[in-house]
Parts: sequence; structure tokens; C-alpha cells
Amino acid sequence: MTFLPPPTSATLKALAISYGYASLLLLTVEITQRSLDIPVHITRKIIHVLSGSFMFLLLYLFEQWEYVVFLTSSFVVINYIFFKIRMIKSMDPLKGATLGTVYFAFSCAFLFGWFNEGWERGFPRGREYLAIAGIMAMTFGDAFASIIGRRYGTHHYQVMGSMGQKTIEGSIANFFATIISIPFFWYIMSPPTLSTRNYITGALISASVSTSFEAISPMGSDNLTVPLGVAFTLSLLGY
Repeated sequence: MTFLPPPTSATLKALAISYGYASLLLLTVEITQRSLDIPVHITRKIIHVLSGSFMFLLLYLFEQWEYVVFLTSSFVVINYIFFKIRMIKSMDPLKGATLGTVYFAFSCAFLFGWFNEGWERGFPRGREYLAIAGIMAMTFGDAFASIIGRRYGTHHYQVMGSMGQKTIEGSIANFFATIISIPFFWYIMSPPTLSTRNYITGALISASVSTSFEAISPMGSDNLTVPLGVAFTLSLLGY
């Protein structure tokens, strides 16, 4: 028994599109960063948001969930190599880099592997919406927490002695970005087991979990704690 079934032509096409998109995204942002001298913390979050948003499209590109796990797992290795050699300046700065991009890819691979029941390309009817909730909380909540916190954050705090300071402004941005993003993507997916009321309560729960974990997770580890925490909290609560 092998982990990967023989790929269909649609799967091969989806893999080509996915790797092509990732390559084009990195190349474009890297050239832009070097040409315009954009701060790395901005280009890093651009890659973060555009990569995370693309995870949603994988539901519609792939008809074999095993290859979604294969794809996202491959970026655990690729991102770690980039991290070690510091080749992509716009993603991994020369100073102060963390393993956040590696954790990001691992979280996507794990969640897509765990919540894969009923996978059907174009019409997800299983529990993939839980994976999407975790991924979008990580994608938008973390990004806006960082951007708003750096730009407007004046009220700093630390929780449980965690490394690195957070800001109240960044945490508020995290909360509201999560509340908005999750119902938006759930609405597009239209999970048959969720009502509009579920969208609202699920978003509130997700935002609370996301903000809490982001506040206590140092060194890029929020890319692990936030998506896994959100997805499994919703699962345990019966969503």
C-alpha cells in the first residue's frame, strides 16, 4: 500500500499550477523588494497572505487530497532550505528570521491531511472548512496583527513571559481580521452542516482562539498554534 495513488491528469495539472504560482509569487516579490527596497517585514507578509489565500483554491484545483498534502508538505522542505541558505531575502531576512514559513507549510499539510473526509474537487462536502478556518486565521489574523502592530502599535504587553512583545493594537487587528475572513471563505464553500449562525459564532470563537494563541506564541510559532488551535477548537465544539 502506498501513500500516494497514481495521479490523474487533473492532479498533474493542479500540481503544475501550484508550483508555478509559488515560483511566480516568490520571483515577483523578490524582484520588487530588491528594486524598491521594500522592508522585508512587509514583503514577508505579502507572501504570507497570498500563499495562505491560495490554500483555499487547492480545494478546487485538486481532486485527490493526498496530493494536496504532498504539495504542502514539500514546501516544509523547500521553505526550510530557503531559511537555511537565506536565498529569498523577501521571505527570510538576513537577521531575525524565524521558522515561521516552515511552520506555515506544516500547518497546512497537517490540517488538509486531518480534515479530508468527503474531499471532492470543486464541491468540498467534508470537514475541509475546519482546515480552512485554521489556515485563514493564520493567514489574515497573523498578517494584520503584524502590520498594524508595527505601524500603529503603542501599547505593548507580554503574556506568560513569552519572547517578544505584542501590541494591543495588533491583537485587535488579529481579532477583527479573523472574524471577517473566516465567514467570507465559509460562505463561498457553503458547508452543508453549517448555518449562518454557525458562521458568526464560529468566527467569534476562532477570533478569540487566534488572538490568544498569537499573543503567547514567540518566534513564528503562531503559524503552528493559531491554525491548529482554531481548527481543533472548532472541531471539539462540534462545528
